[in-house]
Amino acid sequence: MAKQVWKPGNMLYPLPAVMVSMADKNGKPNIITLAWVGTVCTNPPVVSISVRPERYSYPIIKETGEFVINLTTKELTFATDYCGVKSGRDVDKFKEMKLTAIPGMHVKAPMIGESPVNMECRVREIVPLGSHHMILADVLAVHADEKYMDERGKFHLNKAEPMIYSHGGYYGCGELLGTFGYSVKKPEKRPQKR
Repeated sequence: MAKQVWKPGNMLYPLPAVMVSMADKNGKPNIITLAWVGTVCTNPPVVSISVRPERYSYPIIKETGEFVINLTTKELTFATDYCGVKSGRDVDKFKEMKLTAIPGMHVKAPMIGESPVNMECRVREIVPLGSHHMILADVLAVHADEKYMDERGKFHLNKAEPMIYSHGGYYGCGELLGTFGYSVKKPEKRPQKR
């Protein structure tokens, strides 16, 4: 197989495109769309977001020390893009996109009601890395929309039609290809006929 060699860069695609909501010290809400987000640790639950320091949202997060990660869906694609290209300096993104600001339990940052999952976060550390600063944060609470729960209480995020970002495009997640551990799972024994 022939491969081209490119200069070093970030090619970890696809990524979740999330809307990160926050409020400044005066309570003015804002949303920034980010794709450079990730899981860092399970216990304690820690996530990361990477933000350019010149972005309007950066000093708000730095000053307040809190934010909410809101997962996005096919239905939220337009709002997700809008919140990534418009600045909170100029527009009220909640108002313009008709998004519902819901109070969090642990942070003053509002959650986006239309999102299937909201993660309340408190900043643990900010690591300056160059063009972006990585913000490590503790997850204080996770809110899951009950309409995606089955009768046994299992959450089905796939029914919300999650959206991902890859090379400048937004995509649906597609079909289920397997489940964790399926490659080593032993086949189920079928009862023998007598």
